[in-house]
Amino acid sequence: MKPLPREARDTLFLLATIAATLVPHAGHLPVWASAAAAAILCWRAVLAWRSAPLPGRWSLFVVLGLVLGLTLLTHRTLLGREAGITMLAMLMGLKTLELRARRDAFVVFFLGFFLVLTQFLYSQSLLTALWTLLCVWALLSSLVLAQMPLGQPRLLLAARIAARNTLWGMPVMLALFLLFPRLPPLWGLPQNEQARTGLSDQMELGAFTDLAVDDSIALRLKFSDGAPPPAQPQLYFRGQVLSRFDGKTWHAAPTALPWGGQAPSRTPLFAMQGTPRAYEMTVEPLRITTIPLLEHAPGEPGAPLEAGELTLRRAVQGQWVARRPVVERLRLQAQAYPAARLGPLQRGPELLGELDLPAGLNPRSRAWALEQRRLLQQNPALAAPAALSRALAGRLLQEIRGGGFEYTLAPGLYGEASPHRVDEFWFDRRQGFCEHFAAAFVVLMRSAGVPARVVTGFQGADPQLSDGYLVVRMSQAHAWAEYWLEGEGWQRVDPTAAVAPERIRGRPLRSPPGVLANALSQVDPRLWAGLRQAWEVLENRWQQQVLNYARSDQFELLKRLGFARPDWEALLQTAGLLLAASAGAGALWSLWRSRPHDAWTRQQRWLIRRLQRLGVAATAQQSPRHWARLLADRHGAAATPLVELLLQLERQRYAAGPPAAGAGARLAWRRQFQRAAARLRRTDR
Repeated sequence: MKPLPREARDTLFLLATIAATLVPHAGHLPVWASAAAAAILCWRAVLAWRSAPLPGRWSLFVVLGLVLGLTLLTHRTLLGREAGITMLAMLMGLKTLELRARRDAFVVFFLGFFLVLTQFLYSQSLLTALWTLLCVWALLSSLVLAQMPLGQPRLLLAARIAARNTLWGMPVMLALFLLFPRLPPLWGLPQNEQARTGLSDQMELGAFTDLAVDDSIALRLKFSDGAPPPAQPQLYFRGQVLSRFDGKTWHAAPTALPWGGQAPSRTPLFAMQGTPRAYEMTVEPLRITTIPLLEHAPGEPGAPLEAGELTLRRAVQGQWVARRPVVERLRLQAQAYPAARLGPLQRGPELLGELDLPAGLNPRSRAWALEQRRLLQQNPALAAPAALSRALAGRLLQEIRGGGFEYTLAPGLYGEASPHRVDEFWFDRRQGFCEHFAAAFVVLMRSAGVPARVVTGFQGADPQLSDGYLVVRMSQAHAWAEYWLEGEGWQRVDPTAAVAPERIRGRPLRSPPGVLANALSQVDPRLWAGLRQAWEVLENRWQQQVLNYARSDQFELLKRLGFARPDWEALLQTAGLLLAASAGAGALWSLWRSRPHDAWTRQQRWLIRRLQRLGVAATAQQSPRHWARLLADRHGAAATPLVELLLQLERQRYAAGPPAAGAGARLAWRRQFQRAAARLRRTDR
């Protein structure tokens, strides 16, 4: 770019900066908008490269009309977030086609700053923040170039000035971040596009396959008691409970949703047993209403649980449900009782829905389950209902363990040749994923007269802690079963553990690695895992310490600063004092910078004041030789010592090489000048 003229070089740099600010929006803008923005920037780059004239205003009006029409057709409005960002991106591109004056460039700069800000409407990740910082740096560099109209300053010089000025503003930014009152939702911007479609209120056979190959993080948790986390087989995160089955899809029962307007059951649900484990959990945006908590979190039906600005409620079947799908990151404090017991303990009408099966479907499975029940009833030791139900569950697990079943991510589709999906799985193909085993177990238990249901959520976590946090990934989404025992309540059973115990021990099936991961693994098998873990640690710290910085953290900071009872008034006072101190420091710095800091300028000002006292009209634009002539004209031969000193200063000032006089010599010269000036004043008297 060196041979290019200054204007062409700066324009190409600005266009590259604009393209960088538009890159994060490419996946959210309409396809036509992304293509049009790229075409406009390329068009403007060609014009800058060739130093060709810009298009006329009528051409821009035509393009603007097309943009308005396409935006209206796409979004059905010109208002709102999506339409506004589309128009902002297009107008910024069009503005580059009329960069005729500095004011046009400034409009582009500030449109760019606003467009950078809108990136956080889609994502607030650390990667987005770093890319945003790079874009802001480039825009500031372009702004600095616009303020240097003469010559051809280097891009590197402008970038250094922009970086230096940004660093000077960092303390003020940090003070505002720490103390500016949090008016929610400060960080809780809409994130629908970032939310992941994961668990839901229904399940079909094969629904977990896509999640099983998704290695992104679903949630993190840290135990606050300092003890090691539970073993992998104990890490069950309870999500939605599915009770209704139509032969193809499992659904959540309507009574299970506490926000549906129905009164919660009066049957005691939760019986605390064992020692609780307190923990802090951060849940990624999963776009689900049921938040998976570690089993079992205490609370009766309808009990609330605060999760930031959101309130969860305990449902009848033990899950925790939000009023709306969660599309932002949540942080909450909870407890888990690993040995807790879920009720009811006696058979009642609330269990009837856990026995329903669609009529006419899966006849072979029903017949097989009834036959197993009949055979077990012949044993007198199994006369009690609870003993018989437990024996039935054990018989099913024994069949799964030794019956040639295969745990696989690719079992194929069930139900294409026949609607009897459970029959096809249990007797014919015997290949499936966790939901196949859980669904078949529940159908068989219900066929034998035992209440049972499917539970979905997550099971297991990464074996190694990441920055002290236990990491649960989307690939650890899981489905298991519960069956009911009289006098004991609901019992968790995981049929997948019978055929693939390694899945429950923290080693879920993995999808083939990508190109980069595979290449790094060839160099060192631990390299990719180490890099990924390091990045996830940084991302987690960004989330915990920056994105999740809230009012409670601000008040805790005020306590450390000495406030006994921190409140909004103390927060505003502290912020005001810091801002006032920053403004005062800036004013003092500006005053200090305005004063001369080189030796010659300080000596020149000192001399001018002394010469003016002697009646000589000396100015900074004159040389010492000129001052000597003025002094001789004013005082004649009496000023000879001063004239010689000024001529000596002239020789030192303009001599070749480095200055000959150091600080001590300059001080001695000043003393001689003061003594000679004093004698001259006495002579004049």
